[in-house]
Amino acid sequence: MIELKERIEAFVELGKRIKNLDKDQATELYTKARSNNSWFTEESVKSALEGISNYLQQDKLNQWTESYPIRNQNKKVGIVMAGNIPLVGFHDLLSVVISGNQAHIKLSSQDTALMNYIVNELIAISPELEEQLIIREQLKDIDAIIATGSDNTSRYFNYYFGKYPNIIRKNRTSCAILTGKESDEDLSKLGNDIFQYFGLGCRNVAKLYVPKGYKFDGFFKAIESFSKVSNHHKYNNNYDYNKSIYLVNGIPHLDSGFLLLKEDSAMVSPISVIFYEQYDSENTLQSLLKGNADKIQCIVSNNSRPGSVNFGQAQQPELWDYADGVDTLKFLVTL
Repeated sequence: MIELKERIEAFVELGKRIKNLDKDQATELYTKARSNNSWFTEESVKSALEGISNYLQQDKLNQWTESYPIRNQNKKVGIVMAGNIPLVGFHDLLSVVISGNQAHIKLSSQDTALMNYIVNELIAISPELEEQLIIREQLKDIDAIIATGSDNTSRYFNYYFGKYPNIIRKNRTSCAILTGKESDEDLSKLGNDIFQYFGLGCRNVAKLYVPKGYKFDGFFKAIESFSKVSNHHKYNNNYDYNKSIYLVNGIPHLDSGFLLLKEDSAMVSPISVIFYEQYDSENTLQSLLKGNADKIQCIVSNNSRPGSVNFGQAQQPELWDYADGVDTLKFLVTL
């Protein structure tokens, strides 16, 4: 197995190749990705690839790894990948390989083309990595597991993989805290946190916390530029369906023409719907956040709140922004 320095160099080169994809390569990749999953538009795939290439910089990878006792353990770590947004399993793959272990990868049927591209490029860059990158139909004879899915599939994962050291992830979503003092630019950036990947990611904002009596006029005006999401047939079908349910059942809601807002204490909203909840004090807000802590992936605000990210930054995590707050690399280096 190659050493950490060489593994880092391979991923840096991967980042460069992603950035320098020529037009024909890119077009072929977009086409294959969309054939796997019709939510994977060219814009979505570009965003995902750009995010990965931003990860894969020498200084960031060095900074990320320098505080961990990384050695070549060569443990067989199964990865059950999700397929809700493009390349959502990449960070797990990166973490396993960087940690000096073998990645035994169970691909999502919704995201095979992109992940195969990543694996093939890494092996082309450094053939020695082939022993660390193994795509499998079934995960047996492994030493540990990282599995990502829904609340329902997590029960399945626990049943089959609970005997192994594991990270098993359930449904999470993200929220935004508004005070009423946000600028139009802030609210427009929040639109990106809501609509990027059509709201399908765990870092997408699906819930707003707003002050009591908050008026949504400015919010609706600021997000008008995102109306193009309704051009996607699946998104628009969800919007039409949810709107008809609310209208038929007389459920109070607000309607921007492409996004529905509904007052609801739940965290996870349907596609094309954002839930909101009102607070009348900081104490009330803190209580609401604490009560939903196990469902919140990311909090978006004006960045003055500890642990939150600024508007427009929800889909731009750093290497050390771990899913569910579980330090994946620490888990892997201590197997």
